[in-house]
Amino acid sequence: MHRPTRPAPRTTLRHPRLRPRAQGTGRLIPPATPTPAPTVAPWSTYRRLWPWLRPHAPRLALVLLASLLATGLNLAQPWISKLMIDEALLKRDWDALLRIAGLMVAATVGGFAVNALVSYRYVAISAQMLFDMRVALLRHLQTLSPRFYGSFRLGDLMSRLNSDVSDVQRAAGDTLLSVLSNVLFFAGSVGMMLWLDWKLFLVGTLLVPLAVASFLHFQRRMTDLTRQMRERGADIGSLLVDTIMGMRTVNALGAEAHEADRFRAANAGFIHAMLRMQTVSFLTGALPGTIVTASTAAVIVFGGKQIIDGTMTIGALVAFLTYHGRLLAPVQALMGLTATLASARVALARIFELFDTSAEVADAPAPRPLPPVTRAIRLDGVTMHHGREPVLRDVSLTIPAGSLTAILGASGAGKSTLADLLVRFLDPVAGRITIDGIDLRDLALADLRRRALLVDQSPFLFNATIAENIAFARTGALPAEVAAAAGAAGLDPLIARLPEGLATRTGERGLALSAGERHRIALARALLRKPDVLILDEPTAALDEATERLVASGLRRALPDATLVVITHKPALADLADHVVRLEQGNATIQPQVPAHV
Repeated sequence: MHRPTRPAPRTTLRHPRLRPRAQGTGRLIPPATPTPAPTVAPWSTYRRLWPWLRPHAPRLALVLLASLLATGLNLAQPWISKLMIDEALLKRDWDALLRIAGLMVAATVGGFAVNALVSYRYVAISAQMLFDMRVALLRHLQTLSPRFYGSFRLGDLMSRLNSDVSDVQRAAGDTLLSVLSNVLFFAGSVGMMLWLDWKLFLVGTLLVPLAVASFLHFQRRMTDLTRQMRERGADIGSLLVDTIMGMRTVNALGAEAHEADRFRAANAGFIHAMLRMQTVSFLTGALPGTIVTASTAAVIVFGGKQIIDGTMTIGALVAFLTYHGRLLAPVQALMGLTATLASARVALARIFELFDTSAEVADAPAPRPLPPVTRAIRLDGVTMHHGREPVLRDVSLTIPAGSLTAILGASGAGKSTLADLLVRFLDPVAGRITIDGIDLRDLALADLRRRALLVDQSPFLFNATIAENIAFARTGALPAEVAAAAGAAGLDPLIARLPEGLATRTGERGLALSAGERHRIALARALLRKPDVLILDEPTAALDEATERLVASGLRRALPDATLVVITHKPALADLADHVVRLEQGNATIQPQVPAHV
C-alpha cells in the first residue's frame, strides 16, 4: 500500500458552535425558509419565452401565414351567405344557387383543412419548445448546490416542475393559438362589418368597451386568485411529501390523526382559494356576456328598421349578424380563456423564479482540464460557513496522493462540509483548495467530478436493478465490470443469497435493501468509474467490523493508486488508514500512521 513519504504538519483548527444538522444527512444547511410567493406576473413575463421560441421562429411564421389563410376562408362564409340570399334565393336563380353553394362548400372544407394543419403544426412546435424549456430547467437545477435543496420545499419544487410546466404547455399548445386565431378573426370581422354598414357597426359595438372593461377587471382578480390557489396546492404537496417520507416516524409516534388534521387544514385552504377563483371566473364570463347579448339585440332592432325602410337587404343583415356574432365570439372566447392565461402567467413566474436562482458553483469562463491526478490535495487557509458562524476556519492541510486518509470527528465537526468542498458542491468563503496544484475553481466541473467522486453517507438508489444502479449513467459498462465492482464493494455474499442476483430490484429509494447494502451498492457504483480520488462519507456506518474490513480491502485492490478519503467516526476504520485527520471541537490533529494489515 502506498504510504506518505513524510509526516504532514500538525494543524489546529478553530471551530465555533455549529448550527443543527439536516436530519438524516449530516449536512450543515441554513435554516429552512418559506418559499417567497411570487408577485402577480405581468404580461411581459411571456417575453421571457423568446429564447425557446427563437429556434422555431421560421416555422411559427409559416403557421401564422397559414392561420391568416384560414381566417380569410372563414370570413368569406358570411359574405357567401349574403350572395346566396340576395343573388340566388331572392332572384330565384338556380344556376347562381348551385355556384354559390359550391363556393360555400369549398370555403368550408378549405378552412377546415387549413385549420387542422395549423393546429397540428403549432402543437408540434409548442411541444418541442416546452421540451427544450423542461430540459433547460432540469439542467439549471442540476447546477444548484445541496443548500438550495436543503432550504426549498420539495413539494413546491415538484409542483413547479409538474403542474406549472404542464400549465405552460397547455397554454402554449392550445390557448395561445386560440388567442391568435380569435384576434385575427376579430380584426377581419371588424373590417367586413365596417364595409357592410358603418352605422350598424357603431350600434353593434357601442357596449363592447364596457364588456372589455369588466373582462379586464375580473382578469386581474383571476390572476391573483390563481396564484393563491397555486400556493395552497403547493402547501398540500409539501405536506404530503413530508408525511410520506416520514411515515415511519408518524407511525412510531402514533401521529396518524395529527397528520390527517394537518392535511384537512391545508386542504380547506386550497378549497377556499379554489371556490373564490370559481366565483370570479363565473363573473368574468357572465357579466361581459350579458352586455354582449344586449348589443346583439340593438343590432337586430336597428338593422330590421333599415330593412323595413328599404335601405338594407335581408342578405346584408344576415351577413352582418353573422359577422357580429363572430365579432363577439372571439371576445367571449378570450374572456373564457382568462383562467388558463392567468394560470399560465402565474406558472411562468414560478418557473422563472427557479431559473433566476443563481448557482453557487459554476465553471470558470475558461476552465482548465484536469489530467489524471498524481499529486496531493491541499487546503490553504480554507474558511467555510453557511450564512452564520464558520463551520471551518482557516484550515490548512495536505492529503497525500495515493494515500488512504481518514477524517475523524464528532457529529457536526465539519467533516461532510469538507467532503462537499472537495468535489465543489460548495466553494470556500476564503482560502483555496488545489488538486495537482490547480485551484478547484479553475477546473472544469465535469473533469473534477469525473476524477474525484463522493459517495454520500445517505446514498440514493434508483428504483431499478442492482446492476442498473451500479452502472448508472455508464452506458456500455460490461456485465463483468459491474460484477467486479460489486465484488470489490463486498456485495458478493448478498448477490449469492438473492435468486435473481444482480437483476434484483432495489425498490423505491433502495428501501427493499438494508442500509449497509445500499452503501455497498453506491460504493460499487463509484468503483466502476475508477476515479483518481474517492471520498467516502461514513461508508461503513451500517456495517459490522468484519464486513468493514472486507470493504476496505476491496477498495484498495480495486483502486490501487487512487487517493482515498474516508470520513468516519469509527476508530477501527481509521486504523486501516495511512493518514488521519482528527477534527475536534476547537482543533484538528493531522498525523501519519502505520496502517493495520488490510
